Amino acid sequence: MKKTYGIEVDCANCANKMEEAARKTTGVKDCSVNFMALKMNVEFEDGADEKAVMKEVLKNCKKVEDDCEIFI
Repeated sequence: MKKTYGIEVDCANCANKMEEAARKTTGVKDCSVNFMALKMNVEFEDGADEKAVMKEVLKNCKKVEDDCEIFI
């Protein structure tokens, strides 16, 4: 399953950090961040609980970029 989330991030480099952190999260099959559109596209592993996974994605993104936001 794929879903798109709105994000808030200050620069393209920070968006890349968020993308990498999201990709490393358990339950995420793939992730891409479009800095210009302020969107995060997440593809989940089969059977993953998207809400629980996105809470972990947000937590992991905050570790690399503490002032970012994902609108879950």
